[in-house]
Amino acid sequence: MKQDIARQALIAAALASLAAVTPQAAHAEKKVPCYGIAKAGQNDCASKTGVHGCAGEAKIDNDKGDFKNVPEGTCKKMGGIVGK
Repeated sequence: MKQDIARQALIAAALASLAAVTPQAAHAEKKVPCYGIAKAGQNDCASKTGVHGCAGEAKIDNDKGDFKNVPEGTCKKMGGIVGK
């Protein structure tokens, strides 16, 4: 009898973990680079103007050469320019 309860608890825990993971995967959004919205030190990659070569190195807010990856369809609403 203890084995049945333990087995049921194990199955319930496994199903609960699957339920928690599935919605996140189903709602994955496509991200696009959005130039001109990154705050200083919060850019996602190198500057397209060559000022720096890595993420997190933006020196000023909203530099048109730096970008953040944002969900598709939100860049223009944030005042940025969608990159390629």
